[in-house]
Amino acid sequence: MRHAGKFLLLAACAALTACTGADRPGSGAGAGADGQALGSASDPASVAYFQQTLGDRVFFEVDRSTLSDEGRATLDAQAEWLLANAEREAVIEGHTDERGTREYNLALGARRANAVMEHLQSRGVPASRLRMLSYGKERPVAVCSAERCYGLNRRAVTAIGGPEG
Repeated sequence: MRHAGKFLLLAACAALTACTGADRPGSGAGAGADGQALGSASDPASVAYFQQTLGDRVFFEVDRSTLSDEGRATLDAQAEWLLANAEREAVIEGHTDERGTREYNLALGARRANAVMEHLQSRGVPASRLRMLSYGKERPVAVCSAERCYGLNRRAVTAIGGPEG
């Protein structure tokens, strides 16, 4: 049973990878000078590397927009990547769990996105390359009324854009 689960996970990853548009002109498909597949998680300049290796999200405590030590470490790595990939831009998305009013959660999501944006700027990422959005509780990644779901939804996500993004 464990092997079947692993196989299904690998198959799902392969299917998702196939949907990245690697066949588009200029998408970075192929191999780089060092032999790494461009656009893959093994290519340090790729969005996949950013998402899977560095981490594209940080999490928050209930009703808080203060960055944890773990969150700051993730954002420090994101800032280094953004500085090394100057053609890229980022949209910081603030999210909350389902508790609270829509208005409260939009404001809290904005505070979370702003905390991330300020941290990235403090590490040298130009403000002109960063935007922020608050989705509040409108885009949960986990839907259930349990702390494990709430914790996954209390987040800020750094979405990468720009060439091939």
